[in-house]
Amino acid sequence: MEKRIIITGATGLLGKEICRQLIKIGHKPIIFTRSIEKAKTLIPSAEDYVKWVPDNADSWKNHLCNCDSIIHLAGENVMGGRWTEDHKRRVFESRINTTNSLIDAISKCEKKPESFISASAVGYYDNSIGKVFDESAEPGTGFLTEVTCAWEKAASEVEKLGVRRASIRLGIVLDKNEGALAKMITPFKFFIGGPLGSGEQWFPWIHIEDAARLFIHAVENDNVEGALNGVSPGIVTMDEFSNTLGETLHRPSFFRVPGFILKIMLGEAAGPIINGSKIIPKRTLASGFNFEFKDSDSALTDLLN
Repeated sequence: MEKRIIITGATGLLGKEICRQLIKIGHKPIIFTRSIEKAKTLIPSAEDYVKWVPDNADSWKNHLCNCDSIIHLAGENVMGGRWTEDHKRRVFESRINTTNSLIDAISKCEKKPESFISASAVGYYDNSIGKVFDESAEPGTGFLTEVTCAWEKAASEVEKLGVRRASIRLGIVLDKNEGALAKMITPFKFFIGGPLGSGEQWFPWIHIEDAARLFIHAVENDNVEGALNGVSPGIVTMDEFSNTLGETLHRPSFFRVPGFILKIMLGEAAGPIINGSKIIPKRTLASGFNFEFKDSDSALTDLLN
């Protein structure tokens, strides 16, 4: 059955793919955006485009009362710059304030959406090479944990209104044109590719098509609620991922970028890159979701060949 689905952050890497899949299977995405012209260019076949200024709900709140679900992706790019205090403030506020604004508007709807599906991140978990983390694990420490905990707490408030909520803790979303993989490909093309940091850290990844399908799975299935890890079950170390990437591109993988270099380049933001954790999608699989790309070999072959 077709659904009217409001999407924030639709013009981002994952948002565009979610919209593409929604349209393909017959749903009606309604784009909440700061730039309608940009959204129309990137997502030309959406059901509607709504000017979204989060702190001015009068211009958009009525749309919430006539939709079936909300997919909330909006937020400042965490890795969009060095983690200055100003950048961290924008990362935090762009997620928490927009979530609060949406839920406050929902509270005023006589007919409320069925579900509120929010992005989150694996930054929720502690950094450890030796431990395994599923959705039941306790949160870690540090800036990303602070952000994700606050984001999920804010999103969970919608449950008090009788709206089903799921928070998708995304790993590194693989796409050949944007994001982490696109940046890793370039040095490999020039025969200077290799792992980042020690290479022993875990690399929790997910193919962009699976990431989009997981959000749609959460919209379409009433049993899906709470935290779900958006990571492939075929988790690998940075060394293993880098080697597979080199093999897929027919390039060597031996120019390691030491952790101290990343710290000089990125500052505090280097932490998530050099301290990846082993995260498994236990609740995601239990919900009935089937990953199309369960190992890095098939994922990279699909994306790059």
